[in-house]
Amino acid sequence: MKINTDFLGTGWSFPPEFNETEGKLTMTTDVEDINNSLMILLSTRPGERVMFPNYGCDLHEMLFKPLDLTLITQMKGIIERAILYHEPRINILSIEINTQEELQGEVLIEVDYEVRNTNTRSNMVFPFYKGEATEI
Repeated sequence: MKINTDFLGTGWSFPPEFNETEGKLTMTTDVEDINNSLMILLSTRPGERVMFPNYGCDLHEMLFKPLDLTLITQMKGIIERAILYHEPRINILSIEINTQEELQGEVLIEVDYEVRNTNTRSNMVFPFYKGEATEI
């Protein structure tokens, strides 16, 4: 029996791409669409979307704070709340913060989740850069 995944929706690819041969916008569906949605959610600052001022995840406020256990716990809470309020298609299983590349200015955020109604498990890794882009 095939599980109906129509409720997962279809959305633009992220970043938006155009298929030149068909002359259409590239679309994503199912888990790929959820991963794109999470990437957008985690990289959007609250207030950036005019019609949805509460949409986003305020990780950018963490840029210049020391990366200790308190900050990691705070980041997990911010991410969890953002997903809870803005991504109703999934249940969070865990959020892990990988700080191995901290000295290079990169923190990896791994979100393990299951898709509601299908119990399909998946994960998404979001690279959060703590440093400014200084190389040209």
